[in-house]
Amino acid sequence: MTQPPIGFSGSYDPADVTFLLKPVVMDFIGVEEKEAAIQSGRRHYSEMLAPESPPPPDYMATFRECFAVNRRRVGRDVARLAKAIAVRDGAEVVLVSLARAGTPIGVLLRRALAALGRPAIHYSVSIIRDRGIDLAAMRAILARHAAADLVFVDGWTGKGAIGTELAKSLAVHLPELVGAPLCVLSDLAGVADIAASDEDYVIPSAILNGVISGLVSRTILSADLIGPGEFHGCMVLTSLAGEDLSRWYIDEQMTDVLAALDHVAAAAWEDAGRSRAAAVSSAFVAAMLARTGATDRNRIKPGIGEATRALLRRVPDRLFVRDRAGQDVRHLMTLATDRGIAVEVDPELPYRACAVIKTMGAG
Repeated sequence: MTQPPIGFSGSYDPADVTFLLKPVVMDFIGVEEKEAAIQSGRRHYSEMLAPESPPPPDYMATFRECFAVNRRRVGRDVARLAKAIAVRDGAEVVLVSLARAGTPIGVLLRRALAALGRPAIHYSVSIIRDRGIDLAAMRAILARHAAADLVFVDGWTGKGAIGTELAKSLAVHLPELVGAPLCVLSDLAGVADIAASDEDYVIPSAILNGVISGLVSRTILSADLIGPGEFHGCMVLTSLAGEDLSRWYIDEQMTDVLAALDHVAAAAWEDAGRSRAAAVSSAFVAAMLARTGATDRNRIKPGIGEATRALLRRVPDRLFVRDRAGQDVRHLMTLATDRGIAVEVDPELPYRACAVIKTMGAG
């Protein structure tokens, strides 16, 4: 008997992704008020949302420049991941992207796998630091598909917090999925099972928020909105529909993916590379804690992807960059200028950028 459909596709083509999220409506909270609430321990970050505004023209111009410079590199890396996934055993491939950063990458991988003659099904689910993966969503997937066919997808790793959260959630609650690989474009933390590289570069979908992620907000887990057994929540950002680039980005980026599929080799993330990346990450976070006087490692945001999130959604104290004039940090310099955030240049940084979150009060 055919099971009834679940989820929704946001502003993506329904064939590209099914979000297993509960659309909700909630009041927004200011960024500084949210940061103070997080640091004081009064509320968890997943219980609040700051408003998302349309990206201003100067930032969009920077986004388009970054996309032009990096699109071939992303196309290459998506193609390499797709080839690594395509040779897996199993009756089907079930991509489970981690919303939101993993969602555009999952869509690209689904299309790339189809081009390789390996059709895939793509779901996008919530995972929240200190709260784990959405068990209701995962159980809905496992009611329809074999555990051996699942592949988790994210965009990149920063310190590895989400990769660690995923491994812990699976070990405790879903042991049948412990062997399911985590696949990312860039594994700075050395915690992924399949990665194209550990190179810190601009992934264009990381530069924007909901307008490149299917008009879906960051995921929400608040007891007054999400009941027992329900999917984690999100807001559907209908007010930003006029600025939505989700389908445009996928269509444009896929031209580079398809071109790369003809000649790239499958990604091979060996133990030596993974261990090296993990060692660099651990040493860097420890050094930045000592350098800045921060006491909470969650306030250190290494790499372009994490630094971008911090400047868009948090209250940063400082931005460190390896090269102020580097093409890969142009959007970060724009954000830092607009928000009045101090920028320090350190040519010895192992990553192109790192943001440090400001300490609010006694938090």
